[in-house]
Amino acid sequence: MTELLEELEQKRSKANNDAEKHRRLRDELNKQTKEWVKKRDSLNSQVRELVDEAAKHRDMRDELNQKVREAKDKRDEWNKKVTELNDEVNKLRAEAPKDKGPPLKKLKKELNDLEFRHMTQSLSKEKEQDLIELMKQLVKQIEDKEKEMSEDSEIGSAIAELRQARDQAETHHRQVSEYAEQAQEQHDSMIALYEKADKLRKEADESQEKFIETKLLADEEHKKHIEFIKQVHDFDKMLSGLRQKQKKAKKKKEETAVKKEAEDIFDKFKSGEKLSTEDLMTLQKSGYL
Repeated sequence: MTELLEELEQKRSKANNDAEKHRRLRDELNKQTKEWVKKRDSLNSQVRELVDEAAKHRDMRDELNQKVREAKDKRDEWNKKVTELNDEVNKLRAEAPKDKGPPLKKLKKELNDLEFRHMTQSLSKEKEQDLIELMKQLVKQIEDKEKEMSEDSEIGSAIAELRQARDQAETHHRQVSEYAEQAQEQHDSMIALYEKADKLRKEADESQEKFIETKLLADEEHKKHIEFIKQVHDFDKMLSGLRQKQKKAKKKKEETAVKKEAEDIFDKFKSGEKLSTEDLMTLQKSGYL
């Protein structure tokens, strides 16, 4: 029985060591699990912030695109107005009394031809000076004719209105360009934020996968820990039972020895031998007295 007890003690010790080993592994894996959860949650929080920020840029882009459409509509309206007023001015000029001398259109063409010649041909100093003088004369004639035409109240009013319309069309055209450029900047910022969010979301998904993987490993280690703990308890029960049996056997053996000793003492007593105090106590303990 002693050998069996020793063998069970060894097996219990091994099971207890294995249970402790799996407990340590489980605790370490649970610690890693918490770290993966923390990283996942942190990444998801950053993703939400980036998406919220990107949404603001998207809203701003949409507002600017709406302004682009509105500015285009106004630009087109004023361009249409410019065309109408330009036709009106040309009509008034055509209906105005014919002035003496070459038409304004012809004078402007002559000036353009002379300017082109001045820029493209190699001239002597004297010829270049004559050409410049001729250009000055044409400019003066053009200015005089335009002044003369603008002095006509109806034509002058139409020209002033035409200039205002052109200014308005140009203003709205600039707004179209400015709003479109700003909208593109907002769009680019939105795309950059979404791309960054997608990258972080991918990292968060990877952390979630690691969390699940580590959690499963931790659960498996916990299961093994529980199995070995149960083995330890089973060994404890067996050891307890064997020790009880051993104790009972020892007690029975002691009782048998005491009984045998008491029988011998009692035989001495019957034969008339004198008994010692110790002998009397043995007889009393064994139930003879």
